[in-house]
Amino acid sequence: MKYYFEKTVNYSFEDAVERVTEELKKEGFGVLTEIDVAATLKKKLDVDFRKYKILGACNPPFAYKALQAEDKIGVMLPCNVIVQQVSDTQTEIAVVDPVASMQAIENEQLGEIAKEIRSKLEKVILNV
Repeated sequence: MKYYFEKTVNYSFEDAVERVTEELKKEGFGVLTEIDVAATLKKKLDVDFRKYKILGACNPPFAYKALQAEDKIGVMLPCNVIVQQVSDTQTEIAVVDPVASMQAIENEQLGEIAKEIRSKLEKVILNV
């Protein structure tokens, strides 16, 4: 099973970050963390890397439901979204598939929550 959904768009990297953030908001997600991978690799290893950000997206009502269903689920939160430059004119956006990431956890209630979150994240990718 594929563990992510992705879409390549003809937006600049910066526009793609902005658009995916807006689409996440429409589905009730906020971005809790933003990791600039290129800047981190430059600082820590002095290597150059393409523009690549990891956005930690959270939908508070669903996070709360998930934590009620499974108290250790915090190790899998927030939902990660990546934005990476693939060329001068194209950027890829990829979102974790929460159903795939929850397969190892045998909790039917959590599986239903993951399906709802998956639906919202699929809409984000579709609408970006």
